[in-house]
Amino acid sequence: MHDTAARSLLSNRLNLVESEVRRRSFLQGSAMAAMGFGAQWIRQPREASAAEPSSSGRSVIYIFLSGGLGQHDSFDMKPEAAADIRGEFAPIATATPGIQICEHLPMLAARSQHWSLVRSLTHPYNEHSQGHMVMLSGQSNLPIGFNPGVPKPTDHPSIAAIVGSLIPDKNSLPPTFVLPEKLIHRTGRVIPGQFAGVMGAHRDPYFLAASRYNAQSYGAWPEYGFHHQSGAVEDPSLEFRTPNLSRPDDIAEERFERRLKLLHHMQTARVELSQLEETQSLQRYQERAISLLADPRMKQLFNVTSAPQEEQLRYGRNTFGWSLLLAKRLVQKGVRFVQVNLGNNETWDTHGNAFPHLKDFLLPPFDRSLSALLDDLYETGQLEDTLVVVAGEFGRTPKVFGLPAHYKLPGRDHWGKVQTVLLAGGGIRGGRVVGATDRQGGEPADAPQKPENLAATMYRSLGFSGHTTWRDLSDRPIPIYNGQPISDLT
Repeated sequence: MHDTAARSLLSNRLNLVESEVRRRSFLQGSAMAAMGFGAQWIRQPREASAAEPSSSGRSVIYIFLSGGLGQHDSFDMKPEAAADIRGEFAPIATATPGIQICEHLPMLAARSQHWSLVRSLTHPYNEHSQGHMVMLSGQSNLPIGFNPGVPKPTDHPSIAAIVGSLIPDKNSLPPTFVLPEKLIHRTGRVIPGQFAGVMGAHRDPYFLAASRYNAQSYGAWPEYGFHHQSGAVEDPSLEFRTPNLSRPDDIAEERFERRLKLLHHMQTARVELSQLEETQSLQRYQERAISLLADPRMKQLFNVTSAPQEEQLRYGRNTFGWSLLLAKRLVQKGVRFVQVNLGNNETWDTHGNAFPHLKDFLLPPFDRSLSALLDDLYETGQLEDTLVVVAGEFGRTPKVFGLPAHYKLPGRDHWGKVQTVLLAGGGIRGGRVVGATDRQGGEPADAPQKPENLAATMYRSLGFSGHTTWRDLSDRPIPIYNGQPISDLT
């Protein structure tokens, strides 16, 4: 596209097409195919009205470890407990006197001045979908009619969806992203808790599908791909792909311009749809699509697999590293909330073979990629303005157990009673521990925290006031805060 033509297109307000059906057909058939985005890109959230508080605070990167990281094997070790409680790993000292973490997290141990731990987050659920719902929505009560097997329009909205509905777009990008994939079980079942629920599907967060669904290789592939039963997996067909913002090779520049002119011509035929919220959302989508195509910087923003080799090596040339590298770039570009799902198909669900798989496949890429993210945010002065949160849907049982019919070696089961959450940046003081567990690491013994408090901590960091509300499909205002921000962190 010529610069003059691009400026001309960007200066025009794209209006209405002859019908909503024709609008959808055109967008999905041309613009989305040209850009490589999924259908969520036309589901624009409604911008906050004058009556709704806007946010002018920090950004949040919510790193979600689907499957559930064991607290004993990471950030709340119990070296004095019996062998079937403490597990196989030894603690190591961090840079902060008195704080120890797992020996297989040495890079994070050296950076403890940047992060703090909440060792007492608790909720009552031991089932994956229930845990996802409460930890991704920040509400401990399950929604009416909740079905762990399928997302429903009566579900609670996710934190990502709520934030996206209240913050306007910036720099042609939506205010929230979820990457590198939706959370999908190996059976193909989509896990509830990720969507807008009662807010309406048009306010779903933006899912950046960089990883195609696969049920055989978990974790940080290709470098650390594994299967819970069989161990290491190499699958050359897996590819980390981010949106293609180039004009399609088979469409000449002149032809591409003609298509954009046709779109503009179609939209000059005004019809009585101007008050439809979905129409307004689609109009903003079109403006963003043309803006993204016209801005060569956007292609470079998403293309993390072509980042300098030194940078890729620091983060790791794998899905964990590429995802956190992209998250860093997005917040630098003005995106306010990025949820990073570190692990497909409940990657951290270590029922068996837990210790070799954590040691060889999970903790090393997690340690490296998160450390690189913290380093980059700190060195650029952005750590103060970016809250990094690491959590899963639950922790894991105090007692190590075996399932010889399925796994050669033992592991730990689901455990909603307690998990450890790591927080860094965004005004969080480093080198602190909030809360504690009992001697077996099975229940909070001090300062228990609920998912509502963790969500409130994120909302406060984003700058939302205590009077902020989101709205359901009936346009009822719902308070954004259901708990208090976690104290003793700032």
